[in-house]
Amino acid sequence: MTNSIDDLGESDCFLITGTNTTENHPVIATFIKRAVTQKGAKLILVDPRNIDLAKYATVWLRQKPGTDIAWINGMMNVIITEGLADEKFIAERTENFDALKETVSKYTPEYVEKISGIPAEDLKTAARLYAGAGAAAIVYAMGITQHITGTDNVKSCANLAMLTGNIGRPGTGVNPLRGQNNVQGACDMACLPGNLPAYKKVGEAADRKPFEDAWGVTLPEKPGLTIPKILEGAGKGTVKALYVMGENPMMSDPDITHVAKALKNLDLLVVQDIFLNETTEFADVVLPTASWAEKDGTYTNTERRVQLIRTAVDAPGRSKPDWEVITMLANKLGAGWKYETAWDILTEINKVTASYGGITYDRLKKNSLQWPCPNTEHPGTPILHTAAFTRGKGLFSVCEHIPADELPDDEYPFLMTTGRILYQYHTATMSRRSKGLVSRTPEAFVELNPADAAKLGVSQGDRLEIASRRGAIEVVADVSDRCDEGVVFIPFHYSEAAVNRLTNPVIDPVANIPEYKVSAVKIKRVA
Repeated sequence: MTNSIDDLGESDCFLITGTNTTENHPVIATFIKRAVTQKGAKLILVDPRNIDLAKYATVWLRQKPGTDIAWINGMMNVIITEGLADEKFIAERTENFDALKETVSKYTPEYVEKISGIPAEDLKTAARLYAGAGAAAIVYAMGITQHITGTDNVKSCANLAMLTGNIGRPGTGVNPLRGQNNVQGACDMACLPGNLPAYKKVGEAADRKPFEDAWGVTLPEKPGLTIPKILEGAGKGTVKALYVMGENPMMSDPDITHVAKALKNLDLLVVQDIFLNETTEFADVVLPTASWAEKDGTYTNTERRVQLIRTAVDAPGRSKPDWEVITMLANKLGAGWKYETAWDILTEINKVTASYGGITYDRLKKNSLQWPCPNTEHPGTPILHTAAFTRGKGLFSVCEHIPADELPDDEYPFLMTTGRILYQYHTATMSRRSKGLVSRTPEAFVELNPADAAKLGVSQGDRLEIASRRGAIEVVADVSDRCDEGVVFIPFHYSEAAVNRLTNPVIDPVANIPEYKVSAVKIKRVA
């Protein structure tokens, strides 16, 4: 997030898209709902489903899944045409505006309506609300990123914020909500194949050198493989061994029939986790690790806030904290690492990662801190880009609408999208062990519009087979207006009806994120 969770309370207007916030980030949702109900903030919701936030929306734009660049370009078209852009901000802090202006000129509201299904007048209303607010915040999640155009979707959000000067001030910003509790921290610490800590680039010699000097090693110049490319290599035999930690690709990756074949083709699969799961069934070795309450360390959350965690209970059996397992393994391979506690590692992070330089153990014992925090005198940074962008001037990116890779046709007439629900979490490795949570959501379901249900002869609670070009699953029908006609939604938490048997493995060419949010399916009743 460029801004802070607390800072959402300062917003006059929210543009929320690609996030079912009340179910996936319920605590953050309370800040948004409070700003709307108690402070009069406006809420623009852009979502293909009739989610809970629609009740709070000033305007709800129901787009067809996979058309985000079109409607964002359409909003910018209105803002530019009606003279609502922040010309001073554009002139002083951005570049490439003329190219953006030329690109979005053809995305008139009427043209966008044909692509997205959003009524032209509603799009104009949304554009005026956003541009006219004193402080407007964009909030998004994986409904924006999990497309073949995911990278350009994010760039388009940045374009919209810069066009209106809604960046670098309280209540503004581009605010992605992370999918798990330490995704931000993992990315900060280089759990991305082309990165070193603090987003330094593996391919840049100047970026590598400080780490090589600190660690006494020569680092590879070539970036590693992303998850889709790893599994592709495993299937082809070019990747021989795989070490999976805290991940469950047999539930979370697309086209899991293909994933299973790839994992079976490995010479060695090591899985490190707190519980056995669908992926451990393929493992040669399983390494048991401590859960969040059973270890020391830090988490970095979605607002870049680093928070201390302490051991509350002892880890069961022979399980150990992840850092300790990795250290033991590295030393068996001759690394000679000398970490004795999690705080030894944090001390090293302070030395080699500039944005974490001042986020020390002693300071975290008193307060959490937001990076960048370069030294121990620095208070941390609640809002990014207040005076300038990291690259200097903000770059307007030219982004064009590209249709989803797989759209409905005569054989597969429905568009399926996927996501999470309130009572289950990610691949449900933990949450489906809770009897209380399971009692609320005992089995997999598909949300189906009443008009589509009537055409299919389907009633509430009927068992249905949902099939794509990659596989089929059985689920229970949930007939409601949550989805538009022709669109169905299935949560991905249920291993016995794993929706990722159906999803399309095609990926965004830049970030390599699969297109989970758009797949073509067909539906039939099961006797």
